[in-house]
Amino acid sequence: MIKALDIKKTFGRTEALSGISCEIPNGCVYGLVGSNGAGKSTLLRIMAGVYRPDSGEVTVDGQQVWENPDVKRKVVLVADEPYFPASVSMKKMADLTAALDAQFDRKRFEELTELLKLDKKVPVATFSKGMRRQAAMVLALSRRPDYLLLDEAFDGLDPVMRRLMRGLITDEILDRGMSTVIASHSLRELEDTCDSLALLHKGSLILESDIGTLKTSLFKMQVAFREEFDESKFSDLNILSFKKTGSVAQIILKGDGAAAAASVRKMNPLLLDILPLTLEEVFDYEMEALGYHFETKGGELS
Repeated sequence: MIKALDIKKTFGRTEALSGISCEIPNGCVYGLVGSNGAGKSTLLRIMAGVYRPDSGEVTVDGQQVWENPDVKRKVVLVADEPYFPASVSMKKMADLTAALDAQFDRKRFEELTELLKLDKKVPVATFSKGMRRQAAMVLALSRRPDYLLLDEAFDGLDPVMRRLMRGLITDEILDRGMSTVIASHSLRELEDTCDSLALLHKGSLILESDIGTLKTSLFKMQVAFREEFDESKFSDLNILSFKKTGSVAQIILKGDGAAAAASVRKMNPLLLDILPLTLEEVFDYEMEALGYHFETKGGELS
C-alpha cells in the first residue's frame, strides 16, 4: 500500500500540494484527475521518491520512500515526457536498467519489444512520441514493479495501442497484484480503467471515491405529468439540479435510484425514465455540491 499523509510541496512561491492525504491499496488502478497545474505530477514524483515533500510523508508498504533504495525498487514512474539520451537504443537502455535493477526481466523485455514491434537497435530519440511512450512502458514493465506510476500514460497513443497498454497493465495486476496509479486530465481516459478516482484542484484533494460509488450515487430522471408541476412536487427526493423544458423535467438526483423511481411512480407520471450519468457529469455535479466549478471540454478538465 502507498500511503500519503498531509503532503505539502512548494516551488518558490507556488504551492504545488497543500496537505494531500490518500491511500492506494494493493492490486488496484487508482486514477488522479485534475486540470494542468493541479499537482498530479508532483504527487507522483513524491510517491516515487524523486521529490522530497516539504512536510508530511509517503510510505510504501509501511516504509518511507524518500532516500530508501530498497523501497524505490518497488516503485517505477513513467513520466509524462519520458527522457532518453541521444543515440541510445532500446537494447542499451535495457542493459543500463538491468545493471541498476537486479529485478529487470530480460525475457519480459524481449517479449514486449517483439509484441510492440519496437526496433531495439535504433536510437529511441528517433521514435515518434507514441513509440517513445511505448518504449518507456516496456522498460517499466520489464522491471516487474509492485507499484507502477503513470503520468499521462496514454498520451500520444492511438486507440488500438491504448487498449493494448491497458491490457498489459491489467495482466500485471491479475498475475502479480501490481498496483497502478494513473494521472490524467481526461476523465474519459480513466473512466473505464480505474477502480478508484481522486480529483485534485490547485494542490488539494477535493474528492476521492471508488468508481462504482461515484457512478451509482447520482442519476438522471426525466419525468412529465398531465398537470403543471415544479420542483416542490419532489420534496422527498435529494435533488441536485432541476430543469424543465415544456412539460418534461430533467432532474439530477443523489441517492437510491430505484427508491426514487418507486416514489415518483406513485404520482402517476406520463413519462418516467431513469438514466445513468457519465463520469464527467458526476464530477460536475459533485463539485458543484461542494462549491467548486469545473469546465469540461471533450471529457477533459479545464
